[in-house]
Amino acid sequence: MRPQKALKTVGYVQHGAAPSREIFPFASRLPKIEDHGQAAPAGRLCHADPAIGHPLPRRPRRPDSQMVFGYREIRWGECLMKSASLCWGQRYMWLRIHQLPPAHQHETHVVMRFEVPAGITVAQGRALLTQLARRHEILRTTYHFDGHLDGDHAGEQRVEPPRPLAVVEVTTERDGTAGPAEVVEELSRRPFDLAGEWPVRACLITTGGAPRQCVLVFNHLAVDAWTLGELKRELQAQVTGLAARRPAALPPVRHRPSDLARHEASADAAIAAARAMAYWQEQAARLPLDPFARRRGPAEPRAGSPAARHATLISPALLEAARRVAARHRVWPSTVHMAAYTAMAALYTGQGTVGYLAFGGNRGSHPYPDVLTCMFSPMLVSVDCADDPAFGELLRRVSEGFERAEAHSYLPYDKVVETVSREGSRRGGEVRLGSEVNFIKQRGKRYGGRRTTFTWNPAPESWARCELDTYLRVDEWGDAVSLSLHAASPVMDAGAVELFLRGMEALVLAHDDPAAGLRISEAARLAPFPPLNPSVASGPPAAPAASEAAVRALVEAVRAAHDLPHVDPSDSYVLAGGQALRIPRVLAELRGRGWDGLTLHQLAGPAPLAALASRLSPRPEGAVHQIASPKQQGVNAS
Repeated sequence: MRPQKALKTVGYVQHGAAPSREIFPFASRLPKIEDHGQAAPAGRLCHADPAIGHPLPRRPRRPDSQMVFGYREIRWGECLMKSASLCWGQRYMWLRIHQLPPAHQHETHVVMRFEVPAGITVAQGRALLTQLARRHEILRTTYHFDGHLDGDHAGEQRVEPPRPLAVVEVTTERDGTAGPAEVVEELSRRPFDLAGEWPVRACLITTGGAPRQCVLVFNHLAVDAWTLGELKRELQAQVTGLAARRPAALPPVRHRPSDLARHEASADAAIAAARAMAYWQEQAARLPLDPFARRRGPAEPRAGSPAARHATLISPALLEAARRVAARHRVWPSTVHMAAYTAMAALYTGQGTVGYLAFGGNRGSHPYPDVLTCMFSPMLVSVDCADDPAFGELLRRVSEGFERAEAHSYLPYDKVVETVSREGSRRGGEVRLGSEVNFIKQRGKRYGGRRTTFTWNPAPESWARCELDTYLRVDEWGDAVSLSLHAASPVMDAGAVELFLRGMEALVLAHDDPAAGLRISEAARLAPFPPLNPSVASGPPAAPAASEAAVRALVEAVRAAHDLPHVDPSDSYVLAGGQALRIPRVLAELRGRGWDGLTLHQLAGPAPLAALASRLSPRPEGAVHQIASPKQQGVNAS
């Protein structure tokens, strides 16, 4: 006997009147399925095949509803409807998206391209993309701020029933319509409506009516690098099999994001998160409040100066040199680049402890490593440089620092934000974790040159809205290494950015010689930064006192977003009982009351609410939005 597949409730099919509440007491909470290419009796409940999500009618059983591990289950026997809280790996990106104004949210979009082999028609391409969305719930998920979840949960992901994926078709021929570059640019830059739009956009580029290339634009909230690789491999297998008239056999989808969300609400996950949080608390207490305190200039750039800078250094020699150094010291090549970054950061900031955020994939931290979703999150790397270690010793410390950080990276990042805010309140100032690093392998990409090149990129206006200090990305290509540095203008000018990147390259190339063993202080000749400021800047001038109306509006917005009985304006947002994930709701409440001027980053900091209220200003007449419709911000404020 074939085993019966586990089915889950996804909605009901309505051909006439709505289903009776006596028969279907939970039907009002189920989405109505309009049409999926098959007949279903009116009022019958629909279930989905786990492999493809195709709706199948089934006789209803007596339902019971309960909250289980943080997400709502509505069961009919073995059937299940799921509405899960945000997974831990999605929370960092959720906060990043809402830190950015809509016009700059393309900073969180990911573009994937792949070539379509000859013999595939447009109809077949559309069918393959629709099948992809049927198989993988993450591609038909919407994200809402307020759902049916109770307690400490503030975000919700909802899986919509399958339907044809919208695909934009654009031709390379000049026929008076928009060309591929223009269409892809629009799809890539337009902000996602998180609450009303699937997190994927598709475009087929055709020539002579036949598809030649497929472009997919994802919201980073739904995918990470591992997920993108799996989706691309699956699509390539399908189009290759279809072109060869041998359809590919795909493995069933074993686990889904809701399974991961259930695990993350379990006691086992809570224990692991508590251990990780203890590590973050310990490391944050050791870090300086502001690593760039002796370099930081005015927050407002001079007239004509950009808010941030972005430069790229590409070095063919760096590829093999880093590998040889790594082999000699028995570390990964990525560790060599991170050690060079740590040395330059110690020289530039003058700090004895260098801390920065790297990114962990978290695929090995739980029983669901095969779930397709955004699972990465920041991890805090802290390296002691106070005793001026030689480069070999620095490599060891960086390697150990990454191992410790990775072992404590799996936790909800919104709770990290709240913990760091409390630490700032304890120490009387913001603990800035404003430097991020990322290492990415792209073996398929090639440079093609023989010499090192240094290039200035356009000013990263969207990245500057993230309110970070620096972001270093190291790309290992097939024939070179690319070092790309974003830096906020208050902490680095153009000369410092170039010296930093060239110093990283020179330090690694110098240690290609086994006899070299430069200490951090000796590496200063490779990157002659300007002298440090003799004293720490006193900080920005005191803001004028906020009006009573502004303070009252902010206090009421915080109270309403959390249903708190009382909010003290002398407390910070977190000390007053605020949750990081609810900040978008607070900002929507403020807009609804006619106020603007605060960012998510500012509200999550240790400043008292009364001080933050001084940043608020009345919105222009006619710009007041109703709180019930902030869908462009991805907030469901019902």
